[in-house]
Amino acid sequence: MQPIVRKGVTARYADAVIHNQTVYLVEVPSSTGGDVTTQAGEIFASLERQLMDAGSSKARILMATVYLTDMADYDAMNAAWEAWLPPGEAPSRACVRVAGLAQAGWRIEIALTAAVA
Repeated sequence: MQPIVRKGVTARYADAVIHNQTVYLVEVPSSTGGDVTTQAGEIFASLERQLMDAGSSKARILMATVYLTDMADYDAMNAAWEAWLPPGEAPSRACVRVAGLAQAGWRIEIALTAAVA
């Protein structure tokens, strides 16, 4: 049986869960202000750290779901996303508009799955 490794565990969630050479992550901005580009940058920095800590990288992302509170942010988010990803390494991705996120002021949340090396 493959072990399940949880990192950064709290009573509600783990920062990362690794199972069967796959890492599962969900990240939100570290601030509640700023535009979607700023908040996406905060998320990308955290995701990149967590991927590296799990033995993965942004080039190994398999699937991502992006949650936006305002689809007017879609183009700016896409520009930030495309600048962050290595060329030719885009994962499968969904982008969904939501009525709101857990914290007032959050404009974006990202859930992703990546292969572990």
